[in-house]
Amino acid sequence: MSATPSESLLILVCTFNERGNLPSLFERIYQIAPSANILVVDDNSPDGTSEWVVEHQQSHRNVSLIRRSGKLGLGTAIRDGMNFAIEHGYQWLLNLDADLSHDPAAIPDLLAVSQHHDIVIGSRYVSGGGMEGCSWKRVFVSRCANAYARFVIGWQVQDCSSAFRLYRVAMLKAIPLDKLQGTGYGFLEEVLWHLLHVGSRLQEVGIIYTERREGKSKISLKEALSTIRSIHDVAKLQRRGP
Repeated sequence: MSATPSESLLILVCTFNERGNLPSLFERIYQIAPSANILVVDDNSPDGTSEWVVEHQQSHRNVSLIRRSGKLGLGTAIRDGMNFAIEHGYQWLLNLDADLSHDPAAIPDLLAVSQHHDIVIGSRYVSGGGMEGCSWKRVFVSRCANAYARFVIGWQVQDCSSAFRLYRVAMLKAIPLDKLQGTGYGFLEEVLWHLLHVGSRLQEVGIIYTERREGKSKISLKEALSTIRSIHDVAKLQRRGP
């Protein structure tokens, strides 16, 4: 019998100093998607994130850990998770933030439209989506970045910078993951372009993004500039092809 999406689902959580958030996040995931497996890709967090995962694994065999040598960037962490999903034969990979800004309660909504799509984005900027508890600066920067990407690249995607995404793993196998250049948040636009270029079918589903409750945000001026560079790199690909 073929597997349903939830039975062949790997949930990817990329972490750096998220020890305080993981217990609550995992509890919510177990309630919403009890048959899913979880992969944590941790950048050698000094707060003991990896150590907590190792201890948690003793009673939860559905949890895997990739502990990296240092802070290597969100983009490379997601790429490592994608390669793990390919190597272990998963049907679906769902990425969400570790800081509880992406509510696992939205996972069924993304899965509900997956049958006829290859990428499902948890979007802040379509019907049913929004941002709560965020500063006006964060909202302004996010909206401007997405508008800029649509203008420069020519996309119709409303939230191309959302990391809350469900990927069909078969489509990840069809793109040159190891050749992607983005190491930070700009990876999200880069991988999206490659997936759309090979014919992936995309759907956006409204989600409410809430500001993190614990820990410090990983967004910085350096990451913002990196994202802008990635948008321009994608625009060049758009003009000439991969």
